[in-house]
Amino acid sequence: MENSKQGWLLLVEILLILNLPYSLAFGGNENKINTAVFLSPKFVLGPGSVENRFYYNVDFPRGHIALKSFNAEVIDEAGNPVPLHETYLHHWVVDRYFVREGVEMSEFDDHARLNRSDYISGRNSGICQDGSIGQFFGLGSETRKTATHIPDPYGIEISNPAEIPSGFEEQWMLNVHAIDTRGAEDRLGCTECRCDLYNVTVDEYGRPLRPDYKGGLLCCYDRTRCKVKQGFGGVRRTLYLRYTVKWVDMDSSVLPVKVYIFDITDTWKRTRTSTGINAEHHCKVEYDIEPCRETGLTDDGCIDSRRISLDMPFGGYLIYGVAHQHSGGTGSALYREDGQVMCSSSPTYGDGEEPGNEAGYIVGMTTCYPQPGAIEISKGETLILESNYSSIRHHTGVMGLFYILVADQLPKPMHTLHTVNQIQDSITPVAILEAVVAMIGVVAVIAVAIHYRFKRGGEDGYEAIGM
Repeated sequence: MENSKQGWLLLVEILLILNLPYSLAFGGNENKINTAVFLSPKFVLGPGSVENRFYYNVDFPRGHIALKSFNAEVIDEAGNPVPLHETYLHHWVVDRYFVREGVEMSEFDDHARLNRSDYISGRNSGICQDGSIGQFFGLGSETRKTATHIPDPYGIEISNPAEIPSGFEEQWMLNVHAIDTRGAEDRLGCTECRCDLYNVTVDEYGRPLRPDYKGGLLCCYDRTRCKVKQGFGGVRRTLYLRYTVKWVDMDSSVLPVKVYIFDITDTWKRTRTSTGINAEHHCKVEYDIEPCRETGLTDDGCIDSRRISLDMPFGGYLIYGVAHQHSGGTGSALYREDGQVMCSSSPTYGDGEEPGNEAGYIVGMTTCYPQPGAIEISKGETLILESNYSSIRHHTGVMGLFYILVADQLPKPMHTLHTVNQIQDSITPVAILEAVVAMIGVVAVIAVAIHYRFKRGGEDGYEAIGM
């Protein structure tokens, strides 16, 4: 009987060895992904009205974890997704901060009064400064059809005890900027925050606007109202931002990535004393597109293309990239100085009425997921950011942001993971069927060999394996 057991154990071991590449290819050893769905505090909008508030200490996963994705959309009280042509989601952003233990922060604390001794920003890794664009995640109208997942074995590490200042705790802030365009006299003008449509001449702090400022965030702040058609009688309704967070527990199998955001309006300039991330990065966040003049160009030729060069104050491996643009955008890209495309991101426009396919709106941005190790950024390297918009008509308050995730290290051993990636890319139903048939054949041959071996052993006085 002992030899019988040994024979079957040998067969099991062989099967496990044969199955190992397939187990690796299908990710059988991944960390468990946790998922939670939350709601923002409610906000109430009527035709033409604007919500642009900062909600502090919002619901968020706790503990030392690695974020894998963050998705969001506007819903009504019944949980139904709201289309963009009714409520335009200008943007939502998620920021991290640290608050002194024992200090209570309400959901609606004044954003302008947070620079005090009991509050520390936990912003991303750069590169914009002066308090701008510090979010970990952020999208707008494109939110429903833009991938945000971070591939294994990577994740955004949060709540690392070593990174939380002594005497402070980590919390999260959510900013939602939504515009109700039901009955709007000029729906696109409302979404682009044209000042004349909002009848605004001062910003939210009462400061006069520049005479040449025609539209943008300074004109569509919280509780302003865009012009609606006379006599339009839409009702006020309660809405929420529903957001879904996915994460894994942080352990040695997860490689952390850092969040960097580039802005086409960055006025950073190269100087001899420029080192690292510093105050020279002034990101204006938004800009205007002037209409193309009478040049004889066709509509397809009216493109406003902007480029800036940026010296990288960091190095690492590009894991993910995506752009953020507004209506009129035609795509954005990140290049090396020699013109090599590192990552490009293009908009998808809707052509229907249903949520996620609204005609005339950007409903998604393509993303890039380079193979691990395929794109390395060297510290000090000069990269080129490009943002393109249609200039057939005038656009105000557009954006040209580019998010990237960068890892300091690669998985080891790289050749094993590369082989696994190749296996995943090449697996087809036919290949799987062929592999199964081949494995059955191998198992049959091994079984016959074991049977023959132990049958002969039985003739020599040992018990044979029964078949």
